[in-house]
Amino acid sequence: MKLPVLFLLLTVVIDAMGIGLIIPVMPDLIREVSGGGLSEAALWGGVLSTIFAVMQFLCAPLLGHLSDRFGRRPVLLVTLAIVMADYALLGLAGTIALLVAARALGGLASATQSTASAAMADLSPPDKRAQGFGLIGAAFGLGFIAGPLLGGLLGELGTRAPFWAAAGLCALNWVLGLLTFPETLTEKADRFHWSRANPFGAFYALTRLPGIARSLVVIFLYHLAFAVYPLVWAYFTTARYGWDAGLIGLSLAIFGLSGFVVQAGLIRLLIRQMGERGTAIFGLSFLAIAFAATAVVPNTALALTLVPLAALGGCFGPAATAMLSQGLGPNRQGLLQGVLTSTAAIATIVSPLLMTTSFAWATAPERTTPFAGAPFVVALGLILIALALFLSQSRQNAVA
Repeated sequence: MKLPVLFLLLTVVIDAMGIGLIIPVMPDLIREVSGGGLSEAALWGGVLSTIFAVMQFLCAPLLGHLSDRFGRRPVLLVTLAIVMADYALLGLAGTIALLVAARALGGLASATQSTASAAMADLSPPDKRAQGFGLIGAAFGLGFIAGPLLGGLLGELGTRAPFWAAAGLCALNWVLGLLTFPETLTEKADRFHWSRANPFGAFYALTRLPGIARSLVVIFLYHLAFAVYPLVWAYFTTARYGWDAGLIGLSLAIFGLSGFVVQAGLIRLLIRQMGERGTAIFGLSFLAIAFAATAVVPNTALALTLVPLAALGGCFGPAATAMLSQGLGPNRQGLLQGVLTSTAAIATIVSPLLMTTSFAWATAPERTTPFAGAPFVVALGLILIALALFLSQSRQNAVA
């Protein structure tokens, strides 16, 4: 693997680690800082997660457009430095205000993935971009696995230890980028446009192009539905099957590893056989099957069998991104990736309202027949709408 590609993948791994790293230690860290109980810590945890997602939504188009104007290399190196500062602040934070500042900084820096994806598009021929985006997705999945593991193991040494370890990894990757990563953008944007540097202007600029608006709606629905796993999986499996933390962790590890295999290797075979459009339809279809089956599956063995099936749904993301990317020039790849990251961030903000609320409603104590699978029914409906929109758009393009 070439060193520039390795640097991009490590950047995305560290970016994803930032999401999962804080999960094992955050309850204890918040209680340590605030002096309150677990319920108060949970409320603050929700506030911090929302701040992270909002900052990601606001800043992803800015970083993407900056990379279109000034190049991928300076933006990646500066944002990696911000990530180091974020981890250091988390390691030193002694007040809730500093934790809030750190999560805002982390949300800004997490938009690095949009620049890394744009650089991967620069390095990949048009017909190989889906494979490149698949590697980005695999790196994100690997980081999402490594983050909770690292946080849990190092958390035994103290609530601050995971953050200092992550800061060290980030520093090593920054040095690797400084020494080995060249500028990948050959045709820079003529000037900086504030209208494209904010999420609203960036969305407007892209959606004026034919077919982009509907594609973004489909991608939003996909992210909104896929969020059912991180949001309610632990609650669902506890209510339906009585799983403990160990079995929940095992199932999530299986999911992460399955997603890694799909993104890193299987997607290449699928695109070779079915093309990008066929692979996108394949991903949405398998996700619909997985949601429908998970909602009603009666026992642990079948539930674990369905986990790799759901991971196949991850084929949709790289294939759909590649289809959009091929319709844009090199100096709009950063803008596109920024908008896609913001689209995912909006789904992260909205999804708890759908998934956790439907679970709470369907499993309320007063219900004589609780139905823990309700969130997966909601996710199924969203995916079916996304699939219908995608298929109708494809038909319209064929007619045109």
